Amino acid sequence: MLELKSRSARENPTVRRALIPAFLGQRITYLLAGAMTAGVYYALLCLGLLVAKNAVPYLFLVVVSHFITVVLVYPAYRLVVFKVSGVGWLSGYLRFYAVGLSFLGLSVIGLPILVEFAGIPIMVAQGLIILMSPPLSYAIHRAWTFR
Repeated sequence: MLELKSRSARENPTVRRALIPAFLGQRITYLLAGAMTAGVYYALLCLGLLVAKNAVPYLFLVVVSHFITVVLVYPAYRLVVFKVSGVGWLSGYLRFYAVGLSFLGLSVIGLPILVEFAGIPIMVAQGLIILMSPPLSYAIHRAWTFR
């Protein structure tokens, strides 16, 4: 009698070869979307800082820029990076924004430390904070936001 064994992706080289490019492709797309997100955010924050000319606290501009950026980039993450369907847009956006709020929290806490105490310019300090976030945000979005 012929006995068939179930093989997992780890044991089946064909499945593994198919999963690796898909996973790497998603990572590359995520990095591109992240670069786009950082560019949009930086442009909005820079514009806000130039227009406000110290009339508005920079942390307020960080929050506003973050909110606008999340609204603008969510469709790209949903449709291009994670290719989600079947989950409602609003519930997906709320999850996406919840993750974004945690990183906004890092900015709201980290920026004053870097700007006020270390004397680093706002845009440079924000860049340092942004550089720390991609690996963690990818893992959270992949496992929770767009599951």
